Amino acid sequence: MRRMMSVRSILLLGSAMAATPAAAQEAAAPPSEAPQAPQTATAAAEETDGNIVVTARRRAESVIDVPIAMSVVSGDLLEKQGAVDITALQDKTPNLTLQIARGSNSTLIAFSRGVGQQDPLWGFEPGVGLYIDDVYVARPQGAVLDIFDVERVEVLRGPQGTLYGRNTIGGAIKYVTKRLGHDVSGMVRGSYGAYNQIDLVGQIALPVTDTLSVGAAVARYKRDGYGRNLTTGADQYDKDVIAARVSAEWTPTDRIFVRVAGDRTLDKSNPRHGTRLVGNGGDPRYAPTASVYDTRAGIGDTNRVLAQGASLTGEFGFSDTLTFKSISAYRDGRTDTLIDFDNSALPTLDVPAFYKDWQFTQELQLLYQGPRLQGVFGVYYLDGRASGAFDTVLGGLNTTTLTSGSVKTRSYAAFGDASFDVTDRLKISAGLRYTKDDKTGTVFRRNYTGIRSPVFGNAAAVPGLLRTNYTNSRSFDQFTPRISISYEPRKDLNLYASWGRGFKSGGFDMRGDAILTPTTVNGYRPEKISSYEVGMKGAFLDRTLFLNLAGFYSRYTDQQVTIQVPSLAGGIASFVDNAGKADIYGVEAEARIVPATWFSAQTSFGYTYAKYLQFLTFINGGTTPVDVSGARVFQNTPRFTAAASFTASTDFAGGTISVTPEVSLRSDYTLFEIPTPALDQDGYALVNASANWISGDGRYRVAMNLRNLTDQRYRVGGYNFPGALFGNSIIGYYGPPRTATATVEVRF
Repeated sequence: MRRMMSVRSILLLGSAMAATPAAAQEAAAPPSEAPQAPQTATAAAEETDGNIVVTARRRAESVIDVPIAMSVVSGDLLEKQGAVDITALQDKTPNLTLQIARGSNSTLIAFSRGVGQQDPLWGFEPGVGLYIDDVYVARPQGAVLDIFDVERVEVLRGPQGTLYGRNTIGGAIKYVTKRLGHDVSGMVRGSYGAYNQIDLVGQIALPVTDTLSVGAAVARYKRDGYGRNLTTGADQYDKDVIAARVSAEWTPTDRIFVRVAGDRTLDKSNPRHGTRLVGNGGDPRYAPTASVYDTRAGIGDTNRVLAQGASLTGEFGFSDTLTFKSISAYRDGRTDTLIDFDNSALPTLDVPAFYKDWQFTQELQLLYQGPRLQGVFGVYYLDGRASGAFDTVLGGLNTTTLTSGSVKTRSYAAFGDASFDVTDRLKISAGLRYTKDDKTGTVFRRNYTGIRSPVFGNAAAVPGLLRTNYTNSRSFDQFTPRISISYEPRKDLNLYASWGRGFKSGGFDMRGDAILTPTTVNGYRPEKISSYEVGMKGAFLDRTLFLNLAGFYSRYTDQQVTIQVPSLAGGIASFVDNAGKADIYGVEAEARIVPATWFSAQTSFGYTYAKYLQFLTFINGGTTPVDVSGARVFQNTPRFTAAASFTASTDFAGGTISVTPEVSLRSDYTLFEIPTPALDQDGYALVNASANWISGDGRYRVAMNLRNLTDQRYRVGGYNFPGALFGNSIIGYYGPPRTATATVEVRF
């Protein structure tokens, strides 16, 4: 019997407790006001009269007033609880999955309410949009953002097709960095932990004049591996990252704010090769390892991910009610990586690869904030290119298939979203976005005799069968509306209902094999979702209890599903199905209680039921699509998620010491649409604990963070290529083991 029986019992108990809301967060300065010193999560928790301000609708609002299911977590809270990167948000947010992609160290896989995209290959786009200070990040490479220089993270659930229309069919994650202000400030933090973990973070903000400030933040993360490569001796699951941000802010008046910012992240951690879950006919070269963090991969240990960008943001207040905002940004990146699918010293199924991408975006907004009417209207433009190449090496046949190509995208959008106060208690909101994407895809795929192609260093490889060689262009456009109604029977209580549509653009399969699947040259269609939501947000018991509830139903059509299967002709066949239609429904609850200044507790619960009504695909080279919905499930979508924690504090040694134990639970989930018992993950629980001492003047902090206290082993990714030709390759990738980290921080 699977472990889910005990997990469900705990979940039923957790559901009775409700869930963690957007209360453990910082208040952001409204755009129309001069930047203010950020409020810490501790202060926000203690000041129960305080108002939590977010920008989920591109304008500053109280979180209770926003008719959107969302979670907000402060960077301060994430740091105190020892979160390494933004994937820790899945332990605090209902119905959210954030994982590091299979084989990589900094590529993000995101799913919300069953909607997302797990394939990080160039040309495929995420279903949950990531934004850094309102700048859309088009590619998942380098998107596993570390926690430093961040004010808060807002997680918006459900389609955000009006204001965040570009590929936010499943939701949006907003990573909001700190503003500099006009005072000298700084911070130095150092951490040492298990596996020789050394984290060093420094931040500084300096006023140059009364109106101009400059700032910088730099972080260095270094850690030995959780395991070893038994073939090469290199670390497995190590970390070697350096990241930096610089910015300058100019505020000549209370109505003008201009920010120039740049960031760069370099990840040189070794590739994660995974571990074999099954053997290959008793051959010791393919035997599973004793530790799930060990590997026998022989492809090598070189991995490099570079992501960087620059942005220019300007806010200009024309009057007390009208503000103009411009966001200009450029980003680019390159990934050089290796995946050893067979996990042996032999080149049975090896894939060296590189990805490159760049993007330029421009957004113009006009914000109106009147006594009864509020809204934002704007236009958006994106020009980008994603490209890359990889070899599929089949050492047993002494053959290699080279796949390379690119996709160019130009996206145009116009949008508007407005709220009108019908009465002091009744509000209606409506929004509409029109998006048009022009895409040009180029795909080249060819067989070679030899181990690796000339692109990856084998100049002697003999060219063979040309499998794919085409360039094609397609355009996709869509209107995505949203409407909502809110009723506030009293202050700090909002009842709302909403309906909206989401859209993710179509494209071209960069792995497409025109011999095995001739229709690949036509590309695939967009996917769409129509979603209904009802909810409640409120504060009760003199603002000592905060409670958010939401129920949702979505009709999901033409879902883009990437399927890779072994080919009898050699190699791996890939095709993208527009999978027909599906129904998704569920509930979410978040709660926080603050009965005293020294104690707070929070809990969350999410339930998602997702079922295919139709899943059309081609089987065994057939030309007529077959409905296989009865044999397909939603990937990376556990039925239940839950979390609970409390924080207790007391005076100690001239300061305050606080202790926070926390537990998060996830029910069973599959890693692909086709259930694979050898890969799929049973339900599990993670237990963390943290202790923080902060001096009375707030300058010094000493912390101890314990994560995964029960040393749980849980899979976050995998591959399934069974059969002798592929070395019976069924491999898994795992989340971190038990770790302990001590931290010292000084602020000035």
